[in-house]
Amino acid sequence: MARVRSVAEPDLDSPVLVEGLPGVGLVGKITTDHLVDTFEMEYVASIECDGVPRVAIYDADDHDVLPPVRLYADESRDLLALQSDVPVTRQASVDFSACFTEWLASQNATPLYLSGLPVEDHDPETLPDVFGVATSDTAAERLRDHDIPTPPERGLIGGPTGALVNRAAENGVDATGLVVESDPQFPDPAAAKRLIDAAVEPLADVDVPTDELVDRAEEIRDQKERLAKRMQEASQEESTQARPMRMFQ
Repeated sequence: MARVRSVAEPDLDSPVLVEGLPGVGLVGKITTDHLVDTFEMEYVASIECDGVPRVAIYDADDHDVLPPVRLYADESRDLLALQSDVPVTRQASVDFSACFTEWLASQNATPLYLSGLPVEDHDPETLPDVFGVATSDTAAERLRDHDIPTPPERGLIGGPTGALVNRAAENGVDATGLVVESDPQFPDPAAAKRLIDAAVEPLADVDVPTDELVDRAEEIRDQKERLAKRMQEASQEESTQARPMRMFQ
């Protein structure tokens, strides 16, 4: 059974939610970590379910401990961020997505779901491609308004993020799935920067400084490498990622 445990009640008006479950390139996690840190967002809730490990998260220079999957809010920007320090298991994805989608509806929130598309030998001089998919005509219109391209080929979004997109489509939630080309093996701050600049900023109507993601790329990769290794060891069903359908043909 999954549930959202609130610790604060932020004053939000139809907020945008940016999701950051770990996946390929850790693009979603790097993105949401950056938003939470840059905007000094307030911790407002945790998400608890059987597929989330019962672990305690601590940080440098702080005695407090936190649950592994958390929600943060920024009232001034009408922004929510889902931050996770652990992967959500495949078995928990159904309950997790149902519980979280119900909570989003109660907040009248518009979710942006983030995923990496693994690309081998990407040219570092070329910006990673970003594209978007939508669960409703309203969400699709937002993508067109901001010139966010359609997918170049048929594919799927897997893992818990795929379950969230699927649940949003079933429940008529105006959700957007954003996909960026990313490194399949290592944390990819450059891909997260591209995702923020090209899609998260315009869709969430926020101004996010992202140069730090490139300036501190090596440090960020080192910080996230252990989680990235755990994600590589997980099955594809448990790892959030986009995949071309030709992989199954």
